[in-house]
Amino acid sequence: QVQLVESGGGLVQAGGSLGLSCTTSGRTFSSYAMGWFRQAPGKEREVVAAVSRNGDNTYYADSVKGRFTISRDNAKNTVYLQMNNLKPEDTAVYYCAASDRGWMSHVLYRKDDYTNWGQGTQVTVSS
Repeated sequence: QVQLVESGGGLVQAGGSLGLSCTTSGRTFSSYAMGWFRQAPGKEREVVAAVSRNGDNTYYADSVKGRFTISRDNAKNTVYLQMNNLKPEDTAVYYCAASDRGWMSHVLYRKDDYTNWGQGTQVTVSS
C-alpha cells in the first residue's frame, strides 16, 4: 500500500499558474506509475496527466496539453503537476493517484488502472 498527500492547490486568476505536489509514503515510489486526475462538480473524475514509473513517458489530456507539465522525483517520492495559463474550466478538485500495474515505461491514463488515491486538493480559477 502507498499513502498519497497532495498539496499546492488554491485560488488563482485566469492566466495564472499553480504547482501541485503529491508526496507518497509506504512502498517504493518507483514501483508506481503516477497520475493526476480532476473532478469538477457534477462531472466524472477525468485524467489530467500521467507519468511512467521511470519518468520517461508522459500522457496529457488534450485539454491541458501545452499548459500542464507532470514530472516526478523518485528520490523525493514526489510527483508534481505544474499548471500554467490556467482557465476557469480547470477549476476542480485535483487528485493524485498511484498504480503498480504495467511496466517501467508504461503510462497509465485510465482511472480504473489506479488503486491508490490521495484526498484531493481544490484548484479554483477565477475569470
